[in-house]
Amino acid sequence: MANVKPAQGKLGIMVVGCGDVATTMMVGVLMARKGLTKPIGSMTQYDKIRVGKGDKKQYLHYKDIVPMASLDDVVFGCWDCYPQNAYQQAVYGEVLKTKDIEQVRDELEQIVPMKACFDKNYAKRIDGDNVKDCKTRWEMVEALKKDIQDFKARTGVDRVVVAWAASTEIYVPFEEKIHGTLASLEKAMKDDDRENIAPSMCYAYAALTEGCPFIMGAPNTTVDIPAMWELAEKTKMPISGKDFKTGQTLVKSGFAPILKVRNLGLSGWFSTNILGNRDGEVLDEPANFRTKEVSKLSTLETILRKEDQPDLYGDIYHKVRINYYPPRNDNKEGWDNLDIFGWMGYPMQIKIDFLCRDSILAAPVLLDLVLLSDLACRAGRYGIQRFLSFFLKSPMHDYTQGEEAVNNLFEQYVMLKNAIREMGGYEADEEID
Repeated sequence: MANVKPAQGKLGIMVVGCGDVATTMMVGVLMARKGLTKPIGSMTQYDKIRVGKGDKKQYLHYKDIVPMASLDDVVFGCWDCYPQNAYQQAVYGEVLKTKDIEQVRDELEQIVPMKACFDKNYAKRIDGDNVKDCKTRWEMVEALKKDIQDFKARTGVDRVVVAWAASTEIYVPFEEKIHGTLASLEKAMKDDDRENIAPSMCYAYAALTEGCPFIMGAPNTTVDIPAMWELAEKTKMPISGKDFKTGQTLVKSGFAPILKVRNLGLSGWFSTNILGNRDGEVLDEPANFRTKEVSKLSTLETILRKEDQPDLYGDIYHKVRINYYPPRNDNKEGWDNLDIFGWMGYPMQIKIDFLCRDSILAAPVLLDLVLLSDLACRAGRYGIQRFLSFFLKSPMHDYTQGEEAVNNLFEQYVMLKNAIREMGGYEADEEID
């Protein structure tokens, strides 16, 4: 192993939002370590990477290349604006069957949400009352820092990763004078600038200053601002992109490269979703959907670059919609219509209908991001972790320097494999081209 600290002791996973994604992940982890289920869909638990070449070539699980935290060593904590414990939340969410939840009921009942830092203006469809009485954004930061300290003291964990698995906030546009530097961000928090400082920024700030990597699982404007990059560098903590890549965007980032490598043209790509869980209800609010729309629209443009192939991708009409439809609950349907063209410009169509389970796809992504962020931290990697782009709809990139995000799923996979190889003391021997 190459200069990576061992994964000694317990790893605390503190999740913002004890809803469907968080509880589905918790139930799966707790059952897996009892041998009652298998963590299918988790890269860190199943994927194998080639290391070495020729006679030295071998394919190994991540844990055999780098020191990964074990599921046996995970301890859960959470915040939520609803007071029900993780067992009650899991039953209420109806994502998993009761017979599965009951097998780890005792452990789930011990996971009781701390009061959340919440601003109803950022999620108007949520009416929870398990909320901190903070007068300002800076009070939120201080209260959250104390929560992290208390969690560490209470559980005896050695390390903590904080992950946002709560609702999508309303869209907060980047403002250079507020979000451009750490000093200006801190001033805005202390001045209680509620328009430019989202509650999620307070969670991220508290986590990073308490020595915890932070993961943004929604499309919120949170760590994707220069002020947070500066904080991550200062505290030597890893951060990554945002918004768990689960259903439709996973398909898009994997299918668009087919058009690219086959040199087929694209006239339009229409994506729509029906979703009935709490996430769907929050996104039914236009201001919240705008945040998600920006995240989902960015994928195609960086894979099918019109400047490289104007004949093929110079005039793509790209539309994304999410529709709240309660009867489906967590069983999301993502439907894509692609209008493509081939030889001599003759039109064709492709239809993709993905009847997926949102939280079943998101749970292993949340777990993998936590375990790999913890790994990066122990490896001394800090600031933007581009190798985690594989798991996120909006990969982190320095847009202030004209950098473009890598959205091609297969290029992202190369970045992920090379990072694991490097941290394991092997050569990063694949090129992204």
